[in-house]
Formats: sequence, C-alpha cells, structure tokens
Amino acid sequence: MELLQLKYFQTAARMEHMTQAAKQLHISQPALSKTIASLETELGVKLFERTNKSIRLNEHGKHFLSKVDLALQALEDGKRELQDLTEAPSEFIALDVRVSSHLLPGLLAEYRKSKPDTQFHLLQHIAAGDHPKEFDLCLSDGATPPPGCNSVSLLRESIVVALPADHRLANQERLSLQQLKEERFISLPPGKSLRETTDAFCRLAGFTPHIQFESDDPATVRGLIRAGQGLAFLPAITWGGSTGPDVVTIPLMEDYCERTISLHWPKGRYLTHTVASFRDCTIQYFSELAQPYSKA
Repeated sequence: MELLQLKYFQTAARMEHMTQAAKQLHISQPALSKTIASLETELGVKLFERTNKSIRLNEHGKHFLSKVDLALQALEDGKRELQDLTEAPSEFIALDVRVSSHLLPGLLAEYRKSKPDTQFHLLQHIAAGDHPKEFDLCLSDGATPPPGCNSVSLLRESIVVALPADHRLANQERLSLQQLKEERFISLPPGKSLRETTDAFCRLAGFTPHIQFESDDPATVRGLIRAGQGLAFLPAITWGGSTGPDVVTIPLMEDYCERTISLHWPKGRYLTHTVASFRDCTIQYFSELAQPYSKA
C-alpha cells in the first residue's frame, strides 16, 4: 500500500466523482481508476459502489476513509511540527471567513504589527454544497460551526433593525418583529448565515419577510435604507461602519434576536506557532471590540 494510493483514494472518496477527482489531482481519469482498483485488490474489498459513470462510497469505503483521514493528517501534523521545531516558524495561515469579513482589514493589520511577514490564504464565499476546504482557523456564526472542530465564542451581539430616519417607526425606542411584518427588507443573499438567522427570527414571529433587495455590501445596504427602499436587520457590533444621520438603528424586543460569532480550528490537528499566535490575537481583538457594548 503506497502513500500516493491513499491520497488518490481520499480525494476520490470525498468527491465521489472520478473525473472531477482526477482533474483536482492533475492526473488522467483512467490512471486514477487503475490506482483505486489496485488498492481495492490489495485490500480484498470494494470501496465504492459503481453505477454507470457515478461512484459512491460503500460501508467498507466509509470505514477505510476514516482511517485514511487519520493517517494522512497524522503525517501532515508530523511534518508541520518538525518544521516548527527545526526551522523558522511557518508564516502561512489558511483562514476560512464566513462572517464579519469587513472586520478582516483591522484584524490583519493588528496582527501584522508584530508578525509582518505572515501570509494569509483567505477562503470566502464558499457556495452551499461545495466540498470542505482545508483551513487552519474559521470565523463563523456560532449556530453553524464547521464539523470536527474545537471552538471558542468571540462575542455575542444583538440584531437590530435599521430604517430611514423619516420612517414612521423611527422614533420608537424598541420594536417588536410583529411591527415589521408588513415592511419591505434589504437582506443578504440566501445561504448567508445572518440571512438564515434573521429569516428564522421572522418565522418564529409568524411571518416571512418580504425581501425587496439582496446585497452583501454594507455601503449598498446603507444607501438603499437611506433612499427609503426598505429596512434591514443588522448585527449591533460587527456591522461595517456607522449608518449615518439619515439611518437609525433600533433594538428588537425579542430576546432571541442575537447571534454569536465563534472561532474554530480542526480537532486533533497540530497548530503551528503562527496559527496559535493568530488565534490568540483574534480572541483578544474581538474581546476589545465587544467591550464598549458589555453590560456594566
């Protein structure tokens, strides 16, 4: 059994598509099929169910994949740990950003004050259904963490409603969701964690929000609100910039209208000194960000 066989099997097993796996591995599809067949012969069992041009892991394949994942990760961890011990610390971080991407410039600038040579590979806008990408750290909504990770909560923030300053509800100190059920909204596109969260809030209140516009650009959302084109649900702390004098934000009465932002890293994987350092920096950065909003 060769290491290359295991890597080829792992890719084919995760994608369950020989042609796409071969393309990702930069080899021909027949060469990949031959390698998988050779591995199955050596193991004495079939690892895939094959129908026409499709493949699907069978129970033997699922069991073997779990062991292959552990073995290959252990080898990769050993390599990373040796490099950390014997060479200059790795200056590379793969960062999966699923929320609060507009905070990245400030966070990265803060970290680069002490580690200016660090390189970041940012994973963003991963479409639903895409195969998981390898990351060192992941920023996500606490309600939808990536599987198989250690996690730490960075902050909890209320969700508020933003509306034009001349709106009929703009002078209210607090608003209930029921007061908003006939309003038109400016929202993030489907699939975004904040959109899923706020849609769920509305369902709990007994209505589906009428979405007038969809945008994930803070400046565009502010402009549309200011122009009287709709209301928007916004995170109270991590919203990208002030709303301006023509837009007001009002807290919601429902105490469940909040979200948590968390930081995650894969369980059982060796963290380089650089990744561990950036993790600690991120925790501190969000802690300071939340301090003005902390209750006395």
